Amino acid sequence: MAQCLLVDSSSSGNAETRGASHLWLYGVLLLYAAVFLVYAETWAFTGDEGYHLLAAQLIAAGRTPYIDFCFPQTPLNAYWNAGWMRLLGANWRVPHLLAALFTIGAVLLTADYVLRRFPVRGWRAAGALVAALGIGLNGMVFVYGPLQAYGICLFGLAAGFRLAVRAVDGDRWLPSAGAGFCAGVAAASSLLSAAAAPVLLLWMLFYNRVGRRRKTFVAFALGVSLPFAPVFWLFARGPRQAWFNLFRYHAFFRRLYWPETTRHDLEILTSWIDNGQALILGLLALGGLLYVVRQSAWPHALKAEFYLCAWLAAALSAEVGRAHPTFARYFLLTVPFLAILAVAGLFALSRAFEASRPLWPVLAVAVLFALGLGRTLYERRDLDTWSTYQRLAAKVDRVTPPNAPIFAVEQLYFLTRRTPPAGYELSYTHLVNLPPAEAALMHILNQAAVKRQVQSGMFATAYGCDDEEIADYGLKTLYKQHVDLEGCTIFWDRR
Repeated sequence: MAQCLLVDSSSSGNAETRGASHLWLYGVLLLYAAVFLVYAETWAFTGDEGYHLLAAQLIAAGRTPYIDFCFPQTPLNAYWNAGWMRLLGANWRVPHLLAALFTIGAVLLTADYVLRRFPVRGWRAAGALVAALGIGLNGMVFVYGPLQAYGICLFGLAAGFRLAVRAVDGDRWLPSAGAGFCAGVAAASSLLSAAAAPVLLLWMLFYNRVGRRRKTFVAFALGVSLPFAPVFWLFARGPRQAWFNLFRYHAFFRRLYWPETTRHDLEILTSWIDNGQALILGLLALGGLLYVVRQSAWPHALKAEFYLCAWLAAALSAEVGRAHPTFARYFLLTVPFLAILAVAGLFALSRAFEASRPLWPVLAVAVLFALGLGRTLYERRDLDTWSTYQRLAAKVDRVTPPNAPIFAVEQLYFLTRRTPPAGYELSYTHLVNLPPAEAALMHILNQAAVKRQVQSGMFATAYGCDDEEIADYGLKTLYKQHVDLEGCTIFWDRR
């Protein structure tokens, strides 16, 4: 450990200067956390989170994913949210708060790593600030960190990295088990983060400095298995349903809503060209990796930790890039590791321009990151938020008798706390066509079945936003009354 406490005399500073730097770091982190929590509890929203929250609500009510309804995700985060919603109430702000706290935790873990391990003392606080802002102000992290399973995945990946670094230094089994557990938490919450587990394990086995590789392997394997206990239990209860939700749906049916999936994926994979934040972070990370490779003065063990960041970023990028279709927000899982490498890149750049102190390089990068986040939020200014759906839900409740079935989207089922009819828990599955017996087992209704049920008059109230769908279902002739609200239409009072 002492080898890592290298000092660059040109930038080390005295104790008073370092103390002031630490105060600035903690102040910025507190400000970021406060702003992020306010955003999470007010404006954070994406349409896809509706079925995640509905799944947690159904679990809290005693229903079982895969067995009682379709939920093509690993279920740990849904069970986690369900437990807290039972305690604090079935409100969307509860999962948002939990995910936001996890995201803040990932930022703190990453910044703390740089503060402790970066080999140039005078750049530690500055580097920690760069890492924190590189993650916290990243547009995708800020927007999606409070949503779905992204927050818990970021925290699990950052914590797994920290524990893996500690595991190779000693003979204790607990850090290895902890690294496996954290990687397992991430993967059991979203399979998008599954690639991190084998990378962490292989890195620990290769760089293990005490030679207890079998002990490391067993401890990691046990740790990574624990968060998958719900998956094992669900496989035991319904192997066909679990296999469909975790594998078949993603392999064969996920692309149905994106007919030109390959074109879509190519557009996403090249979208970084138009994204200033991605360019800056990526170029600094690449420069940082090249700088670390060429440093003969840095301890080999420390360089290996930066290599681990590169391997994790590469493996996660390869995994989410192969998701068919993929989305830009999936790549936020790589940001903590790119941010660590970017610190080395910014340090190398400052040395190349003979900047003796980190103030101006750090300030320049911070401003660019902040401007990038501002642009992202500005572009999302007209999108729906939960307040939009709360107004819609209030109207649905006013015109619908208690316990009467409604034809709606996941967000409205969640907000009105009305249990959706079987097959309506995930609207994406309506394009899936399966043999009738299998569709019933998987709780899936295709579009033809949905149309028959709507036109049969089984729903007291119907909600629609697509004019073609409204016309195809004949909603205007099925119901006597309707109102246009928030760009959509609510129908009630059946003829």
